[in-house]
Amino acid sequence: MGEVNAGHDHAEFRREVREWLETNCPPEMRDGAAGESSICWGGTTWVFTCEAQKIWLDRCAARGFTVPTWPKAYGGAGFSRDEDKILKQEMQAIGARSPLDSFGIWMLGPALLKFGTEEQKLHYLPPIARGEIRWCQGYSEPGAGSDLAGVQTHAADQGETWLVNGQKIWTSYADRADWIFALLRTNRDAKKHLGISFVLMDMRSPGITTRPIQLISGASPFCETFFENVEVPKTQVVGTIDRGWDVAKYLLTHEREMISNGGNAMGSGRALGAVLTESETGQSDPVLRGDAMRAEVDSLAMAMTLERYKDQAEGGQGVGDASAMLKYMGTELNKTRLELIMAADGADALTWGDTPASSWLRTKANSIEGGTSEVMLSIISRRILNLPG
Repeated sequence: MGEVNAGHDHAEFRREVREWLETNCPPEMRDGAAGESSICWGGTTWVFTCEAQKIWLDRCAARGFTVPTWPKAYGGAGFSRDEDKILKQEMQAIGARSPLDSFGIWMLGPALLKFGTEEQKLHYLPPIARGEIRWCQGYSEPGAGSDLAGVQTHAADQGETWLVNGQKIWTSYADRADWIFALLRTNRDAKKHLGISFVLMDMRSPGITTRPIQLISGASPFCETFFENVEVPKTQVVGTIDRGWDVAKYLLTHEREMISNGGNAMGSGRALGAVLTESETGQSDPVLRGDAMRAEVDSLAMAMTLERYKDQAEGGQGVGDASAMLKYMGTELNKTRLELIMAADGADALTWGDTPASSWLRTKANSIEGGTSEVMLSIISRRILNLPG
């Protein structure tokens, strides 16, 4: 297998990446597939859909390609943003599937890189990069959704450990996760946004139970998660005790950016126009074609905006409150694209399973998870546009 080295001339680097992909990406992983059925989540209980999926993950993880911009010491490739772009472009050119998707990569990893100790980074990040540990997020509670600072799941001080009691809800894939990163109330006497700590917990710990929430689709991607006298070492606090809100806010910017990317990935990763031309209505309806063209232009503008903010973040400026704008626009684009696909297919779209209908219904959740659209608009008006409250 060829080597791919960072820091080269971009043309030479692109050539090396292209050669590596041609040699190492199995043909079965070059079908351009996107969506739930093609995702590799990893973790101790993950069952690969085929041998090619495992080979693709192992080869990419060995090169740091699952998290290209992370430092090599933590399982990444040490790529710059420009090199990361080239890798993504070359993967897209051959229709390569993502080797690994996970909340550990999208959310926890960036938070650990910024707030974690060196020991925590070395312990947790390489297994995330290799797909060995699957994480879930313990934020929302029955009484703390959009008002996330109202979390009441309590961690009582036991000296070297915390004793955790309480409940989380809408915990995506908690029943399949190995570990959870959660916001816990560690100081009940502090002001609302203080007294919260960001804590990592092993889902196999005694006292942690999950209960899937069955949706109208029949699927159960969300769970209720219960904690009853769960002992957690204090070494598993990320950042400063009682200052977990700082970590939470930073992580939310990455979650919202992750959700915003959904607006650019529907229709199996293909252009919306290409998807619509496969249907008779999509070919013959000029209004639908016009709407599709506008959506494609908006998607390109959104992609360029995302790249601009990622470059800004790499320069140390961070994304900050702009994550609310990205999340809102990505959500709306995602809904628009699936509505157009549904309209083009007409009655044929009203089937179930891994189809446009199920994806269309799933987009409605995008406007709730990671902060509702109403909350995002409030952040945009107050913190970006500086409108009066």
